Amino acid sequence: MTPPIALTIAAHDPFGGAGLAADLTTFAAFGVHGMLAISAVTAQHFDSVDSISLVDSSLVAQQLDGILDEVRPDAVKTGLLGSATVVSDLARRISNRELAAPVVDPVMVDGRGNRIVSSEVEEAYRNDLFPVARVITPNLAEAALLVGADLHEVGDVIEAAPRLAALGAEVVVVTGGGVAGADAVDVIVTADGSTKILRSVRNSTGNVRGSGCTFAAAISASLARGLDPIESASEAKRFAASRISDSAGWAFAPGKVGPVSHLFALSG
Repeated sequence: MTPPIALTIAAHDPFGGAGLAADLTTFAAFGVHGMLAISAVTAQHFDSVDSISLVDSSLVAQQLDGILDEVRPDAVKTGLLGSATVVSDLARRISNRELAAPVVDPVMVDGRGNRIVSSEVEEAYRNDLFPVARVITPNLAEAALLVGADLHEVGDVIEAAPRLAALGAEVVVVTGGGVAGADAVDVIVTADGSTKILRSVRNSTGNVRGSGCTFAAAISASLARGLDPIESASEAKRFAASRISDSAGWAFAPGKVGPVSHLFALSG
């Protein structure tokens, strides 16, 4: 039987924990075939993003044209886009029903909280892509940037729910891995401003590189399999927690942020 298809438009991570690598391996774990359009190439260390080279917007468009000439993916996930032109082109394709409404991981800051996109990109997200998105998955720092307020804990996110809902997506999931506590708590905000809490036991590990990408990709894979956004977010929470747990004892880079696990045993 032909599997569902999910498309990711994102950047590459040299360490294999985030970006395209995380997306494709997560799709595969859910029994979903992954297709990809590369938006950027990066050079990194575990504790720094050294260089980002954006793929020319015309080449990103050509990658998508080639895919869409042949198939229509069941779900779409975006990561680092970097160019307002790319963001707006995606929004146009979604509005024209060439692409499914996406899961948007708005990669606007790096793991240290430094902003990595221009104001033009942020404007394109707000005006063009968010209103046609099915799910947006900002982390706490990105959510704070989007609503223009300091967000430090779950209560802050719940208070900001109307502003998050006003971004225009069907669902916003604010991932709260950076909030201290025994549990890792995510907040789901629906289009009417109502909220739902997702909890998992926090693993004491620094190996969380790519956890946000993995979470968003798992939502996309679940959508491709026919689940609704709330069910998909719950499945993604379970999956991301299991991947963090699996890599908790890895020692690729002691004292630094290592990758989450995307390893699965062969069956048979």
